[in-house]
Amino acid sequence: MRILAALLAALMLPAVTGCVSRPDPEPAVMRESAPPWDAPRDAVSYIEAAGLPEQPLDTDSDPWILDLEVTVDGEPVEVPAYIGVDRLRAVQAPVHTHDVPGEVWLEGEGNRDVTLGQFFTLWGVRFDGDCLGDACGDVVVTADGEPVDDPAGFVLWGAGTVSVAA
Repeated sequence: MRILAALLAALMLPAVTGCVSRPDPEPAVMRESAPPWDAPRDAVSYIEAAGLPEQPLDTDSDPWILDLEVTVDGEPVEVPAYIGVDRLRAVQAPVHTHDVPGEVWLEGEGNRDVTLGQFFTLWGVRFDGDCLGDACGDVVVTADGEPVDDPAGFVLWGAGTVSVAA
């Protein structure tokens, strides 16, 4: 009888402990610091802050890939993997990064309307055209070598290379 009770308890334990809820995401915070800047772990808060839809991680329709080059004080800043990706909740934004530094992916619903400002919101870095993180006053943005007049409002779809220098 004891053996049967122990066996039943061992079989029931995974069923009871397997129902652990995910923690609530931390609120989105725009960093006003110097780089480097990592990708926010709780991306769902940043997706909401950017006003973008949450999509399943495997969303890959209508893809566009561009290169993003970021420099601050003449030094390159690495664009990390998993910006706009919340692996814990298995969602991503229509703009996000994978594992190749500098490659920005646009995929799924709303991907053709995503702006550079929304991307930096997903990254959790202050960017308003005048400031990038803690660097303010001399932010220059180019797309395929051409100056961008409205950096925060610049739509990423269709660009091959976007450079942001502060």
